[in-house]
Amino acid sequence: MAGIRMAAGMGIRTEVDHSVSTHALTRLLAWLSPSFPVGGFSYSHGIEAAVEQELVRDRATMIVWLDGILRHGAGRTDGMLFAAAHRAVRAGDEAGFAWAVERADILRASAETALESRAQGQAFLLAIRAAWPLDELPRWDAVIASTGRPVAYAVAVALVSALIGVAEGPALTAYLHAFAANLVSAGVRLVPLGQTDGQRALAALDPITHGAAEAALAAPLDDLGGRAMAVDWTSMIHETQYTRLFRS
Repeated sequence: MAGIRMAAGMGIRTEVDHSVSTHALTRLLAWLSPSFPVGGFSYSHGIEAAVEQELVRDRATMIVWLDGILRHGAGRTDGMLFAAAHRAVRAGDEAGFAWAVERADILRASAETALESRAQGQAFLLAIRAAWPLDELPRWDAVIASTGRPVAYAVAVALVSALIGVAEGPALTAYLHAFAANLVSAGVRLVPLGQTDGQRALAALDPITHGAAEAALAAPLDDLGGRAMAVDWTSMIHETQYTRLFRS
């Protein structure tokens, strides 16, 4: 019978119910899909300005640029705060979760990256409440409201991942993969690159994404912060760029 474990030494086949884990997996895949209504297609995280400045001009330079974002910029900062938020929710630590909400809101180098994070975070939870209601979410909504700050996208995804029981490692890796895929899509449109080059870039970034997730999970919170200054600069100059396709 599915869901019942029997000793292997008894010569009886062991059957394990995986329905909960696979159910959680499909939900997370749906929530991180490009079709989920967070408006990710409208943000480039400063890549539009990097293309304008000819810092990103082909597949190779785009890979280098996104490597920096993942390992030293928002990938690092958001990854650490994702882990902090996830751990706090799993432990029922409302104060720890509020700390992560506050830090994720203030640790933005430009107005546009702040908008990118806040708008997607709020849209994400709005869609979850409307279409995928979770029994425990109102409790954590109240914690978010108590901070007086909008929830960052990374913290919002960490929250629901923890609530449905997806472990922090796979959840963070999935989040960073979706983040990288969205930026690759922006680069494909901006450089421009063909779809095949976009997939080659995403394939090259796959081990980098896993490494960024592992580093963020292991990093102490007193080392919180990013060091992708060129990315911050392009995000700032994008605010006054004459022609723009993206909101960041």
